[in-house]
Amino acid sequence: MIALAIPIGLIIGLTLGALGGGGSILTVPALVYLLGQDTQDATTGSLIIVGITAFAGMTAHHRDGRVRVAAGLVFGVLGVGGAYVGSLLSASVAPSVLMSAFSLLMLVVAAMMFARARRGRGSSPAADVGMGEEPILMFRPLFACACPRALKVLITASAAGLLTGFFGVGGGFVVVPALVLALGFTMPVAVGTSLLVIAINSASALFARAGHGVQLDWPLIGVFTLAAIVGSLAGGRLATRVRPERLTAAFTVLLVAVALYTAARSFPQLV
Repeated sequence: MIALAIPIGLIIGLTLGALGGGGSILTVPALVYLLGQDTQDATTGSLIIVGITAFAGMTAHHRDGRVRVAAGLVFGVLGVGGAYVGSLLSASVAPSVLMSAFSLLMLVVAAMMFARARRGRGSSPAADVGMGEEPILMFRPLFACACPRALKVLITASAAGLLTGFFGVGGGFVVVPALVLALGFTMPVAVGTSLLVIAINSASALFARAGHGVQLDWPLIGVFTLAAIVGSLAGGRLATRVRPERLTAAFTVLLVAVALYTAARSFPQLV
């Protein structure tokens, strides 16, 4: 099992580092169906893997100037409450229900990424550059009582935290679009900043699960995490060399395949 964790961790880390949003959602199905983990153990272990991997990937993006630390910290802190509530709810849900809901979530994420890729093909480079204003200017409306934008950030941050706590995922598929639409970040900056938010949300949700009797396979988690870190660093480099549309398309296909497999395994148990 530990040997199998290496290629799986590399793939998940690669997608997380390159795309920021969506990559970590594969961690729980991989731990459950490929590595034989219990559902609650998998969602908790996923928080450790995803949180550490996101932080490592964030450092690479930060060196290249693609992380807005202040915005990421505020966004992450706003999601702490949601992460705590999601963790408490997850502990009371049957494994079959949790994985069935997880399969639906993956299909929703795949649809969101497909729609985002189509919008990206239709946007002009000039428009994309126009979104890359100075970070302090884009961050100021969060505190200047621009109420609709501030409310959008609060709701999105809480939703990302809730998903992180409930499913053990990073929630980057929610954070990345929010950073682009609410704070006006360019896509590369949104990807880099989302990794900081993911790390904060994962740590918050993990803290909420402490003392709930979860049995973790630490050697497996350690190997998985190290492989994912290597993959995330490679993914950060890949993001600067490969067209985002190609990365998103390949990942969307993989996500749909995993979602259908998860649904086929979990939905019959509901009957």
